[in-house]
Amino acid sequence: MFPPFTLRYARFPDRLRAECLPTPVERPRLVAFNRPLAEELGFDLEAFDVERAAEALSGNAVPEGAEPVAMAYAGHQFGNFVPQLGDGRALLLGEVIDRMGRVRDLQLKGSGRTPFSRGGDGRAPLGPVLREYLVSEAMHALGVPTTRALAAVTSGERVFRHIPEPGAVLTRVAASHLRVGTFQYFAARRDTEALQLLADEAIERHYPHLAEREGGERYLGLLEAVVAAQAELVARWMGIGFIHGVMNTDNAAISGETIDYGPCAFMDAYDPRTVFSSIDERGRYAFVNQPTIAQWNLARFAETLLALIDDDTDRAIERATAAIEAFTERFEASRLGVMRAKLGLETAEEGDGELIESLLAVMHAGRADFTLAFRRLADALAGAEGEARLAELFADREALDAWLSRWRERLTRENADAAELARRLRATNPAVIPRNHRVEQAIVAAAEDDDFAPFEALLAAITRPFEEPHGEIDYLRPPHDDEKVLRTFCGT
Repeated sequence: MFPPFTLRYARFPDRLRAECLPTPVERPRLVAFNRPLAEELGFDLEAFDVERAAEALSGNAVPEGAEPVAMAYAGHQFGNFVPQLGDGRALLLGEVIDRMGRVRDLQLKGSGRTPFSRGGDGRAPLGPVLREYLVSEAMHALGVPTTRALAAVTSGERVFRHIPEPGAVLTRVAASHLRVGTFQYFAARRDTEALQLLADEAIERHYPHLAEREGGERYLGLLEAVVAAQAELVARWMGIGFIHGVMNTDNAAISGETIDYGPCAFMDAYDPRTVFSSIDERGRYAFVNQPTIAQWNLARFAETLLALIDDDTDRAIERATAAIEAFTERFEASRLGVMRAKLGLETAEEGDGELIESLLAVMHAGRADFTLAFRRLADALAGAEGEARLAELFADREALDAWLSRWRERLTRENADAAELARRLRATNPAVIPRNHRVEQAIVAAAEDDDFAPFEALLAAITRPFEEPHGEIDYLRPPHDDEKVLRTFCGT
């Protein structure tokens, strides 16, 4: 059933990983399987068997050709450096070559203890598994670089956190699991050989255009490429109101993918200071802080590469600093492009940035829903009725009207009629996101009643985010006051 494994990471030196078998579970049951992704990865779906899949994707039976390993890494967690973290509840089964010739990691999360578990049980509750499945697949549908969810399997066991909860195992697919924290682990040990091996692996897998560079230029190029990828990624987050929730350096992927969906969430009413994570008491990872934190994480990555960039430490620091400082301009350019598109703009004018910021200010003051406000801009082009639908989201109609007048005047220079502008807007601004209250409802139904129908219905809606669904459940609607989810939690 599985495609052949390449075992690239399993063949690295022992100090980069720990060989470890998954811990079997009592009664594995496959509750979600991503058939389109499986097809893309080269699975033999004609030979697909639900029970065999549940055994393999729970860790009860290691797939033929796989050699599970836990990856070593360190990380700054909320600004504090921890020299050894590693996969405490995850195992890399191996890599496969997908049908497009790309190397992809297959990893089990929640598969039991590893040498890096630090006293934990290595398990995952069902709720965080379903959250990651839903949000990562929504992000993919929204065009945001992300890890993917291949499968979710319930374990038939209870996981004990604050209360006993059903256990589950997630199968995650990634371009790789190389993180800033992976490099930090070996930099802290002054292991330049391992750092060079990891850097060369990152270049081969993610930035092959750097392969012909030599010496320090090769590794400076890697830093610059990761800076560019992270700047684009965070700009896309900001364009959909996404809050990662725990942007530690061990959660910053070298590939530029979104990784480790813990206490992640999407904003409802726009407020740049929004925080959902239950452990982010000081708002370090608030929505508005995400670009600054990304740059801070990249500075930590740069520190690990200094010895590879130049033998002269001062010169290495100077060149790495310039690369990190370039993040701000790259991010602002990416964000401006993202936000221009959200206003239906394909041309660029000097005042566009101020037009965008003024709308966000009106949204903040008017407590408007972030997703719906942008979505209903298309309605506002259709006349008074559509404009009223937009205006009902805002507490201050007068401020909105003043902004709409400026926006319409700007649109006159787009050389597009109202129908084309509306098409652009609806193709860019999603109708459906995995709203926190809907995700929570799906989790509660599955965890408390073993009812996965709400999860499946929500998954179907969020993987077609630019279509307005028709059915009994209004997936577009923001939460009522009694439905609001104000805190989200890590899955550890």
